[in-house]
Amino acid sequence: MQDTSSQNNTNSPYTRFGFGEINDNHNSEQRAMGGVALGVRSVSSINSINPASYSVVDSMTFMFDFGVSALRSQFKDPSGKSSNFTANLDYITIQFPLSKNIALSAGIQPYSFSGYNFYTTEILTIPNNSNTPDSLNVTKSFTGSGGFSEVYMGLSIDFLQHWALGVNAYYMFGTINNYRNISFSSTNYTSTTELNYIEANNFRFRYGMQYFTGFNKKNDLNIGLIFEPKKNFNVKSSKINSGVLTDTTNYDTDFDLPMLLGGGIYYTYNKKLSLGIDYTFQNWANTRFYGKTDSLVNRNKISIGAEYLPNSSGRKYSDHIRYRLGLNVNNPYYKIDGKSLDNNFGITFGIGLPLPYSRTMLNTSFEYGKIGNYSSLREDYFKFTFNVCVNENWFFKRKL
Repeated sequence: MQDTSSQNNTNSPYTRFGFGEINDNHNSEQRAMGGVALGVRSVSSINSINPASYSVVDSMTFMFDFGVSALRSQFKDPSGKSSNFTANLDYITIQFPLSKNIALSAGIQPYSFSGYNFYTTEILTIPNNSNTPDSLNVTKSFTGSGGFSEVYMGLSIDFLQHWALGVNAYYMFGTINNYRNISFSSTNYTSTTELNYIEANNFRFRYGMQYFTGFNKKNDLNIGLIFEPKKNFNVKSSKINSGVLTDTTNYDTDFDLPMLLGGGIYYTYNKKLSLGIDYTFQNWANTRFYGKTDSLVNRNKISIGAEYLPNSSGRKYSDHIRYRLGLNVNNPYYKIDGKSLDNNFGITFGIGLPLPYSRTMLNTSFEYGKIGNYSSLREDYFKFTFNVCVNENWFFKRKL
């Protein structure tokens, strides 16, 4: 049976591949809607996915948002099952206006996670001079930790009444460590450990655009686009062996970050019912990983979501509670043993709770998802996220 345990913000053996689990950096509001974000222009939350959205912030408002999450995963393979739990602080972001039509956002958030600890055992038959060969138990263990984080700053500007443009600048940093150990039941054989690590620091940019309009008084429509160009990844990488063979090899090779393209539509009827759909594409197949382009595949993701607000002008507290649900489907960006994997999916729902007499929002989301399949390793997970978006008139000068 394969054993798993948590390591650094995630606990999935699938984070062994590529740069680990890529984080889409959705807040709880967006997660509850399946990850819909590209067309969203919200005055109650910070949308760092599309930098064009920042300019929707009120000219007298300062916003501060932080999110936490908890993840319960169950793993099954042909030999058995195991489970694990992790909890983490996800991100911290701020947003405020610079002028009537220009706004700024900044924050720190994860780009990817790597965290796993699992092993396999097998019996080797070793010939000898007798008629009965020796049997030797061999344990192969795999451990990973680390990840990449990013600090970002973004600007957005409204123009021509219905258009907004934005840009995010990211500084990425961090280290991923992947250990592989082979140990034997007999002391006649020496165990060996191999460490592969990737250390990165890099700048990259994301560009965003939104078109927003209303018609027939009850209908509002937003269309959003984002784009990131392909980027050479500034990486230091080494392989360190200890045991039978002890040496260190420093890699001088090429890594890339993929081109990203996404589009989304967000429609609201009568300020009550909102429906959205997003599609994103990451061109991993043409990016270099250890100088090669044969271990990664293009990633496609579709997100669909809905939100219902009973009555935005109502007097009862229940009129202002937001109800959300959604789903998403995506394919892993890596191969295993040269083969692409089955699609992953997630089903989500959540609520938004305003603080009384305030525009500050408390958002929660609940997600059930699946990764992999039973023939190799299937991960079923349940994820809870929670964020607080403080939204106050900090620039308003009170009269005495």
